[in-house]
Amino acid sequence: MSAPLLARVEGPDAPRVFGLLPRERLERQAAKAGFRIAERPEGAALLLSASHVYGGSVLAALTKAAPGVVLKDDSGLVAGARLPAAAEIGAKAGPEAKSGAELAGRYDKQLRKRADPMVRAIASDPRPAEQEIFDATYKGVTDFVTKHVWPVPALHAVRFCVRFGLTPNQVTLASLALVLVAMWLFWTGDFLAGLAVGWVMTFLDTVDGKLARATLTSSRIGDVLDHGIDLIHPPFWWWAWGIGLGAAPDAVGPALGVILFGYVAQRLMEGLFIARFGIEMHIWRPFDSFFRKITARRNPNLVILTAATLLGAPDVGFVLVAAWVAVGLLVHGVQIVQGFAAARRAPLTSWLADQSPN
Repeated sequence: MSAPLLARVEGPDAPRVFGLLPRERLERQAAKAGFRIAERPEGAALLLSASHVYGGSVLAALTKAAPGVVLKDDSGLVAGARLPAAAEIGAKAGPEAKSGAELAGRYDKQLRKRADPMVRAIASDPRPAEQEIFDATYKGVTDFVTKHVWPVPALHAVRFCVRFGLTPNQVTLASLALVLVAMWLFWTGDFLAGLAVGWVMTFLDTVDGKLARATLTSSRIGDVLDHGIDLIHPPFWWWAWGIGLGAAPDAVGPALGVILFGYVAQRLMEGLFIARFGIEMHIWRPFDSFFRKITARRNPNLVILTAATLLGAPDVGFVLVAAWVAVGLLVHGVQIVQGFAAARRAPLTSWLADQSPN
């Protein structure tokens, strides 16, 4: 394996963004992007700015670019270069300079979205840069609560965590504790209190990942813990809810069976789609991404249960969740059949990637 490229960092230091100076952010991004910060300017192959923040895909693309390529920010100023290049940080970029999107493309496969990768100069007020970094941490295809309700409070929560030194793993462990509290409250039939705790847990489940990506403190242990909790706890919540209702041979008992079977079946169907076609079911076509917003995952199910419980009918809400799970299984089954039919003509690709300019 070849040694990482050396990067020279120039320009005035900008204010801290999410607790990190731009140089510190670059140091945390370096290994993943394939470069290291040079202690002396001699031999550097990259020129980077001490007053800019960059998306990881831009830095990785710059390490692979041909010598002489110049990177510009949104205002048309030089933000970096693949040396040797006649470029000075902060100078007006020439017409041959490339934007982040031109250099790295707009499709982020990991976060399932299409957006301009970040190349931003930090002004005296770091909050706009923090907003852009935070926005860049968000998945493009997810449920409607996570996508449309949580972003504003989650940004404030991330800033709070940074200010008081809370780590992503601490937030994840707090969410795990709330998983158990909510489960107990559902089990005992205290549904409103359980829902309140459950919604706080789902909020923290959003915050921990955003905090990790915004501060570049993701870890293998944290990733496994976070995704493990996400995968395991929902069926236990639904089981506890059924027990709290007093699952009996009426509508509640069969509903519990449908919900538990549906959860496992849905995960298996999603796994089959990835294994067979090489992409996630939810990013294939625009409809698939839309349906991910409302499919019978944890947050949409909680919306149904919350509305029904507030109306005094937690049992009806449970039956409605079961019905929605059944609808979701039917839709996913159709998606898989359509996937097999389409794959006979050509490999499946995401609609998000199809229009990504290079």
